[in-house]
Amino acid sequence: METAHVVQDAGANMLRGGAYKPRTSPYSFQGLGEEGLRLLAEAKEVSGLPIVTELMDARDLEPVLEVADVIQVGARNMQNYGLLSELGRAGRPVLLKRGLSSTLEELVMAAEYILKEGNEAVMLCERGIRTFESAYRFTLDLMAVPVLKQMTHLPIVADPSHGTGMSQLVGRVGLAAIAAGADSLMIEVHPNPARAWSDGAQSLTPERFQQFMCEARLVAQAVGRDI
Repeated sequence: METAHVVQDAGANMLRGGAYKPRTSPYSFQGLGEEGLRLLAEAKEVSGLPIVTELMDARDLEPVLEVADVIQVGARNMQNYGLLSELGRAGRPVLLKRGLSSTLEELVMAAEYILKEGNEAVMLCERGIRTFESAYRFTLDLMAVPVLKQMTHLPIVADPSHGTGMSQLVGRVGLAAIAAGADSLMIEVHPNPARAWSDGAQSLTPERFQQFMCEARLVAQAVGRDI
């Protein structure tokens, strides 16, 4: 609830939270499931912010639809074509993340599985790809933003939090994504990142997020864009 109020006050447009969390290790925190959905519904009620949350399994579609204004498809499910087709028929807006080792053509074709079922409300998310570089978590492919703008009419989201994995890099890379033409940013925020159950290393504090939003408005204005 605290995070919801913080990001709302700073000017965020949506609140993303993971009730179901795909993790590399089966022993890592996997989310709270339906209890997490209940908490997201409460956050939506108190803040008025639309909710974005991830769907991992089509069997969980109905409870997710009760809460989510936008359904996220994570990087590991980008080519889960059965799930994508199901979301196309569900009719709810979809945020589709690029796979860890996927080409832009593969990302666009994955989106087509949703679009062909009649759901045209799809956003593409560049969240970093796996390269040989080990100085940071992933390589956020900023060139993907203008290239996807040429390839498709769909809105483009950049995720500098997952793309870098390091909170000290999120701000700079996020500003660069705005300049590159991203329509939206996904930024991790936590009141106490050191105590976060997941992704604390890439989460901004409320104070830093508020500062970032001020910087983002300046960069957007400088390149002739609104925020």
